[in-house]
Amino acid sequence: MTLKPIKFAIVGTGAIAVNHANAITETEGAELLLVTNRSKERGREFAKKYQCEFVSSLDDLLTRDEVDVVCVTTPSGAHGEVALAAFEAGKHVLCEKPLEISVERVDQIIASARKNDRILGAIFQSRFGTGAQKVKEAIDGGRLGRLTLCSAYVKWWRDADYYPVGGWHGTKALDGGGALINQAIHGVDLLQWLVGMPTKVSAFSDALVHSIEAEDTLVANLQFASGALGSIEAATSCKPGAAKRIEISGDKGTIVLEDDRIITWEFDDEHPDDEAVRKGEHSLTLKSGFADPKAITSEGHRLQVTDLVAAIRENRQPSVSGTEGRNAVQIVEAIYQSAESGQIVAIA
Repeated sequence: MTLKPIKFAIVGTGAIAVNHANAITETEGAELLLVTNRSKERGREFAKKYQCEFVSSLDDLLTRDEVDVVCVTTPSGAHGEVALAAFEAGKHVLCEKPLEISVERVDQIIASARKNDRILGAIFQSRFGTGAQKVKEAIDGGRLGRLTLCSAYVKWWRDADYYPVGGWHGTKALDGGGALINQAIHGVDLLQWLVGMPTKVSAFSDALVHSIEAEDTLVANLQFASGALGSIEAATSCKPGAAKRIEISGDKGTIVLEDDRIITWEFDDEHPDDEAVRKGEHSLTLKSGFADPKAITSEGHRLQVTDLVAAIRENRQPSVSGTEGRNAVQIVEAIYQSAESGQIVAIA
């Protein structure tokens, strides 16, 4: 029996909306039906490119009964208003990272999804790479022994013309901050997904290169419940930029992941396929935008759209649910509190 396609609509047509549109059109069982944007000209151009319909407002979009899922690709600080309206209209939501710019707002979105019995998916595509999946399997299997140092490094570069475009990047009202919440949040999410939530953080931040309200350079120290320590470096001030790097070490081995490529894979107990992993035979490279945000590929988004389609049909939570997406925002919020106060901040 042929199943009816899950029909998607996209709110916002900025750069990341392209990844959503490509992912939907490349996913079996998904169909891109509608798009809306405040700029009617850009919205119509986007709709023409992806052979879907443009509607002039969010309200018009939400009245369409055939829409199953709303993809939220507006500025981060506007995610909540779109997601809440979509849930009240009976739609599922796939929301670009971060879910919102504060834990309080994220909790409102999660509560609305539950109240309306709808599915909320959070975009954190780095989890879906085969390299990341392999690392998760090794850590959960105890191959690193007792974890000791667990860190994420997102040392990226943005040109001077990046922040003025759209007028919201690097603002506290619509971006929620700078390099940490926008660029490095994928590293933050990946780190906590692999090793768990930190319990304490301390941080320093500043705008060293760009004339923005928030930070372009930040460092944070972490302590995890296991006793392991770690750090996060987040920047858009490091020319020419480098791949997102996750380093996990324990008393029985070390793993280093750059984007989705495993570059260090060493353990006391050697397994038969370890050499194949070191040769890259298990890697699916999800390209990042360390020097250019337009370089981010849509493959990770496609994997998440595929997972969401399955979740809707199977009446289950997606792999990155709203509660999962909340974790990164909670860490980011604690780090910002520490950087502002100069104090160690505990994470409940």
